[in-house]
Amino acid sequence: MKTIAIVGAGAGLGMSIAKKFGQNGFRVALIARNEEKLNQLVIELEQLGIEAASFQADILNKEQIEMAFAAVKEKYGFIDVLEYSPTPSFDSVAPTLDVTEENALYQFQYNVLGALSSIKQVLPDMLDKQSGALLFTTGGASVHPVPRMGNVGIAISGLRNYIFNLNSELADKGVYAGHLSIGIWMQPNSGVQDKIADIWYDMYTKRDRVEKFITEDKV
Repeated sequence: MKTIAIVGAGAGLGMSIAKKFGQNGFRVALIARNEEKLNQLVIELEQLGIEAASFQADILNKEQIEMAFAAVKEKYGFIDVLEYSPTPSFDSVAPTLDVTEENALYQFQYNVLGALSSIKQVLPDMLDKQSGALLFTTGGASVHPVPRMGNVGIAISGLRNYIFNLNSELADKGVYAGHLSIGIWMQPNSGVQDKIADIWYDMYTKRDRVEKFITEDKV
């Protein structure tokens, strides 16, 4: 069986991605800070017949990320897919005129450095095996400037740039890097998360494009 590690896993999109890949033969490793919530998600997945396990880590803590991935590898071995989709808390978001060095740095650490730390844990093995995929999910501000997401946009647009570079550098090495930018508000239980998970699985299997920008008319 293949294994997907979902960093920033939660009850919304992360769970939809876990179900989609799980229903297609993947074991699921859920990585996030709240262990209690993760354990509940594992129970839900197991009730659907999907093998899953939780691994606690704060993505702002490089050492915790390293320990979480080491535990995933110990349990499941090779990680075939990394999906990175943490969502910053609303109170950490600053509009353009309120951006400071401190809140910009926080979003960079959260979105970019957390991604880099996660990539470091899987990419060397993927290159050795010439197989694997790196999937990154961000908000619409990564593609189109959104003034109310001032500090977040700085970070995720930078991450998007890096993903495009990864896609180019890894294309002939058997490893896929892709990006989904979500330009809509995902209401709980709306079904949108499941449709986005379907898009992710399609991009993962076809590997024919680096990015898709999702709006209301493209879900």
